[in-house]
Amino acid sequence: MNHQTRVYNDIFEMLPTEENPSPMVRINRMSPSQDFLLYAKLEWMNPFGSVKDRAAWAMLLDLEQRGELGKGRGIVEPTSGNTGISLAAMARARGYHMRAVVPNKIPLEKKVLLKIAGAELDVVSDDLCPAPGLGDGSINLAKTHAKASRDKYAMPNQYENEKNVEAHFRTTGPEIWRQTEGKITHLFLSLGTCGTVTGISRFLRARKPDLKVIAIQPTEGHDVPGLRNVTQLGVSKLFDSSLIDDIVEVEYRTAYTRALELCQTEGLLAGPSSGLIYEGAREIILRDKAGFGVMIFPDNIFKYTSNMMKHIPGLASGNQA
Repeated sequence: MNHQTRVYNDIFEMLPTEENPSPMVRINRMSPSQDFLLYAKLEWMNPFGSVKDRAAWAMLLDLEQRGELGKGRGIVEPTSGNTGISLAAMARARGYHMRAVVPNKIPLEKKVLLKIAGAELDVVSDDLCPAPGLGDGSINLAKTHAKASRDKYAMPNQYENEKNVEAHFRTTGPEIWRQTEGKITHLFLSLGTCGTVTGISRFLRARKPDLKVIAIQPTEGHDVPGLRNVTQLGVSKLFDSSLIDDIVEVEYRTAYTRALELCQTEGLLAGPSSGLIYEGAREIILRDKAGFGVMIFPDNIFKYTSNMMKHIPGLASGNQA
């Protein structure tokens, strides 16, 4: 592979590393303060379209190295979309089958993309993924498949797998440190499996103990696929509250209006989770006044057009400026 000419032997050589980082782009017209540099790390530029490429690849490689895949054995995983899309595409490219257990609430676009990537779908009635205690919830159903059909499925389990954390400790953290030349003062991100916040924070805090880590959460009862309020984090064994300085709650509908603004003002076709993170970052910047911040923008807007029309009615009617 050659990162300078960008010629690769296969798609996996394109996955992000310190030598081949996902890009960071400065926020200009929407910058809350001239004394606070703010950058977005565009994780949708990863080859399978989201920040979850990192964890998916680490978990898949681990299963391969432990001899858990092959000879008719593939993967089953509960997912709200992005991890499943990454896993399905990677698994199929490596010759394995993939079964994704998804909550019905995720956007239609994600369900279709999972099928395009090669996943077989089980759609359950969870409000979010996963939701233990709801009978045949997504995580419980995935575990049932893994236990009942051991010869057919291995389950990476992104909510408990330390490889999820390790992926960000090895790649995202070093990338940010190198891209900012160690000048970063604030890290802004959302909460999901918590592999991203835990892995990046562990790496950066080891080099800069006074780094401020800000987690942005949606209000309860939200409709931002893949994100969680702290009250919904009981399922994740990767959450480490000691690594987080502030948790900023943002009204979830703002995620959609800010995403639209990022698209139309900065030219960044960012999804609603990115809109939520930007709004939380804006609040902290107005408080702290000066610094150097990096926001993790997980994915782009294309998977959420139906949700955008739902929450910004003018888009559907054609009257939106």
